[in-house]
Parts: sequence; C-alpha cells; structure tokens
Amino acid sequence: MDSKEINSKKLFQEFPEVSTSEWEEIITKDLKGADYNKKLIWKTNEGINVKPYYRAEDIENLDHLKAKPGQFPFVRGNKQENSWLVRQDIYVEEVKEANKKALEVLNRGVESLGFILLDVPSLEQFRDLLNGIALEEIEINLICGSHFKEILESFLLILKEKEANLEAIKGSISFNPLTEASLTGVIEDLGDAKQILESSKNLPYFRTLLVHGSIFHNSGSTAVEELGFALAMATEYINQLTDEGLTIDEIAPKMKFEFASGSNYFMEIAKIRAARILWAKMIEAYKPKNIEVAKMFVHGTTSNWNKTVYDPYVNMLRTTTEAMSSVIGGADSLTVNAFDESYQIPEEFGERIARNQQLLLKEESYLDKVADPSAGSYYIETLTASIAEEAWKIFLATEEKGGFIKAMSSNFIQDTIKATAQKRDMDIANRKEIFLGTNQFPNFTEKSELDFDDSFFESADLADENAEIETLKPYRGAQAFEAMRYKTDLFSTENKRPLAFMLTFGNLGMRKARASFASNFFACAGFEVQDNNGFKTAEEGVKAAQEANAEIIVLCSSDDEYMDLATEVKKLSGDAIIVIAGYPKAIMDDLKSQGIENFIHVRSNVLESLSEYQNKLGIK
Repeated sequence: MDSKEINSKKLFQEFPEVSTSEWEEIITKDLKGADYNKKLIWKTNEGINVKPYYRAEDIENLDHLKAKPGQFPFVRGNKQENSWLVRQDIYVEEVKEANKKALEVLNRGVESLGFILLDVPSLEQFRDLLNGIALEEIEINLICGSHFKEILESFLLILKEKEANLEAIKGSISFNPLTEASLTGVIEDLGDAKQILESSKNLPYFRTLLVHGSIFHNSGSTAVEELGFALAMATEYINQLTDEGLTIDEIAPKMKFEFASGSNYFMEIAKIRAARILWAKMIEAYKPKNIEVAKMFVHGTTSNWNKTVYDPYVNMLRTTTEAMSSVIGGADSLTVNAFDESYQIPEEFGERIARNQQLLLKEESYLDKVADPSAGSYYIETLTASIAEEAWKIFLATEEKGGFIKAMSSNFIQDTIKATAQKRDMDIANRKEIFLGTNQFPNFTEKSELDFDDSFFESADLADENAEIETLKPYRGAQAFEAMRYKTDLFSTENKRPLAFMLTFGNLGMRKARASFASNFFACAGFEVQDNNGFKTAEEGVKAAQEANAEIIVLCSSDDEYMDLATEVKKLSGDAIIVIAGYPKAIMDDLKSQGIENFIHVRSNVLESLSEYQNKLGIK
C-alpha cells in the first residue's frame, strides 16, 4: 500500500459516516420543540412533500438509475450527449419579409424555425417563404391552425421540387385537434390524423401529431397535472389510431410533446425526466417491434403563465432559469420566448436576447456536452420518481373517466386545473407565491406607457360559438395585480397619484422594518410611497404628511407604542386614511374602538387590501 492510500484511509477515519438518525437527532434538537413537518417539509402544489435534505439511501431503490443515456426508459435522454435545437418562431404576415428574417436568424445561431402562418399561402408564396433555406440542415415547424392539409401538401410538393433527401427533413406541422378542442370547446373528428400520418410516412423525422402539455401549464396547472393530462391526450390519439389499423411503431415516432417550464427550477427539470419514463413504459405496453419508438421527443418552451407586464426585464431572469430547466431535463428543442411577448409582438431586441440565452447555455456553459447533467442528484432523482408517481395518478384518473375526450366532456380536466389555478391565485394575492416586481418588490417609479383594454388582464377565452364543452383559459398569474396597478396609472393621468406616507416613530428596528414592508406593500398598487427616517412626535409626523398631501398615513412603530401614537395621529390627521403596519393583537380591539381599522401585515391578502384602498380613494 503506497503512502497516498494510507493518507486517504487516515482522512476518512477522521470523518466517520453519519447516519440519518444521527442527522435527525441534531435537527430535532436545533428545532427546540418546533414541528419538524411544518418547519422543514415543503408541501408543493403537486402534492409532493419535499424533505430538507436527501441521502443516497433515498434513491437506492429507484429502477431508472440503472439506465444509461439513450437506453430504455430514456430518463437520461435520447442521446449520448445533450444537444438540443435552438428554435425561434416567426409570424408570417408578408412572406418575403418572413423569409428575410428567417435567413438572418439562421445566421445568428438558430437551428429550428417555427413559421406561424396566419393565412394559407399559395404555392408560389410558400416557395418564397422557404427560398434559400437549407431544409435538410435545419428543423422546419409549420404552425398553421386548421389549414394543416393544404400546408402539408404544399410543403411536400416543394420538397419534391427540390429533390430533397426526405430522411434528412426534420420538423413538424401543428396538427393538434385535441389541443384545439381544449381551447375552443369544439370536439373535432380525429379522422384526419391517420391521413396526415400516412401522407408524411416518407418523412421519418417530420412529426405530424402534437401534444401540448403547455396549454395546461399556461392555464394554471401543476407540473404533475400538465404531465398527466398530456399523457392522457397522447393516449387518446394512440387508441383512436390503433383502432384505425395503424401500429404503435407507425404512430409514436410521429408524435411531439410540448412542455412549458416555469420558475420552479428543479421541479421542471424532474418533470421532463419523469415524462420520458412514463411515455417509454406506456409505449412498451403497446408491444412495439422496435423499442426505440418509445423515445419521447420534447419541445420545451418557457412559461407564459409567470410573465409580467410591469418590470418586464425580470422576465429575462425567469426565462433564463426556465431554459436551463428544459435543457438540463433533456428537451430536444427549445423556444425561449422574448421578455416582451406578454404584451406585444416581440421586438428585435427581445428576440435577440431570447436567442442568445440559449446560445450562452450552449457555447459558454456547455450544457449540450454532458448527457443528463442532473443524474445522480439525490434530490432530482427522488423528485423525478415522485412526479412520475403523481402524474401517473392523474393519468389513471383521466382514463377512469373514459379517456381524454370524455374527461373533458365531464369537466374533470377543466375543474381540476381550475381548482389549482384558484389556489395559486390566492397564493399570489397573499404573496405565498412571489412575482418579483409585481406582488413583491415592485419598481416604485414605474408607470406603464402602454394602452390596454380591460380584456388584456382577463383569461384568454378562445371558446367557439358552437362550443360543446367548457374550455381551458390560459392566463398569466400576475394579471390581477397588473390590472389593479394599471387602474392607478390611468387614474394618475388626470389626478394626483395617491401617496402613502410612512410615519415612522419610536423603536428604530421595528419602524425601519415595518416601513420597508409597508412601502413595498403600497407600491404594488402603483401608489407613490414616501419613507422617512423617523419623527420625534406624532404631531411632527402628521404635519409632514399633510405638507406632502398624503392620502394614506402608515404608522410604522412597535406594538408597544402603537396605542398612544395611533390615538394622537387619528386626532390630527383629518381625512387621511390611517393604516397600522403590523398586527398588534393585544390592542387591536382598543385601536378599532378609536376608529382605526386598517392593518397591513404578512398575512394580509395584498390584492384584496390594495383594491379596497383604491376604492376608498375613488380609483375605479
């Protein structure tokens, strides 16, 4: 035994292994009687209880750890490395302009194009749109609504004219009748599915059946609901197509899944990994001749649900972590939406930043070089298994309703997502779920210069007049706060912007902390906020507030000092609204008897409270 081995043995003798029970004993001692589950267990919206730490023993029974990259059940990805296609979508209003833009972005690192076709182009226009694009070298995705037959026919003709190598053509066409049914309420016959698959059978890497898990995500669902319902949608397609005589080996390679990644970083990584496990095992159950068809092709997108209109540059931070989640999770292609997409057709600056976010992850972070970078992480591996288990429950519950279409017809899917969305809305209103720059730490001086009508801040209702079922209604979680703040912006165009004046008094630590809390609180409604270093008397504070023409006077002090301070301020303040920052429970009744009834604290419903203050100030 050489000296290095001897020194290594000595080193590890100095650090003996610590058992889980020993860790738990120390943690329990440090909690000093506090409830372990309440203090340290994170209960997610997905129904998963996340522990404060994980160890090797937590993953020792997970079967999927035995698989290597590219091996069934493909949890570690479909390939030996982690490459993905950088995709950018282009609105086609004028075909030559769209073609010019496509050629420009291809020269800037884009590898996958999505053409959003607002109308059906003629064959000549389609030629102009694809002119100069090396169709065998990149991925082409055609987003065309209900015009998929005409678009696919034109695309196939152009490929024939160019004598393209059909086995080198990659991409997709947006044939997604169940997605459309979920949004419009009109359930179409799936009979076209077989024709579309068969007409593109000579294009083995051109996918013609899209499953949009993202519509559930953007309607407010949890990660497991997005995954469970997406699998149910996919199964509906498979069952109907196998009934039509197609085999699973013909169907599965033609399917593409789109999942949206939100801000819950590790959850979104694990979601994509879990999706591949479940899909692979589902396809295995259909007994394919080639198990390779059980590989799930995943297109990742950044979330629309969590994007904001106010402080919009924060959206860049959100899309960065979301892109990382998709990539580390193993997405095959990725669209990073521009930071300004939530309120306008993206401008060139926003598109460039979004494109470069992906390029940085490739060219500077090298995330494409390592297959399944999160493999072996005790937390992510456990989370992957937990999401797979919970999503499978959602899938089975949907199947028990008779499958996706019947579950939609009975409102099971809509009611499930609606209940989740309502809970999340309440969490946003109470600031349990944070939107930086919107319901927490807003930009105090920001005022929207954009013109919005009331419908902009409502859920997207795409229901057809002939809708047979209730529809999913995508929305953004921040909309209610944005609508409230926008009311203040409109009010301030013709009136003085309301001022919340911090009357700070007494205990230095308490007054500073409560003034900071209250300032952020009122700024969420777009109110002007004035903080102060401190006043020696109530009279001095009220005088300063009146000189500043404050509509709201917020008392920021300690509980012990509030009774005398509030009583004095109430006498001197005239018509101003008096607000107590905090929850002085011991003197609450006494304060209310003095006519002081407004309190803001960490348990306040921020949205509801601020809306009430707007009403008191005449902001409608």
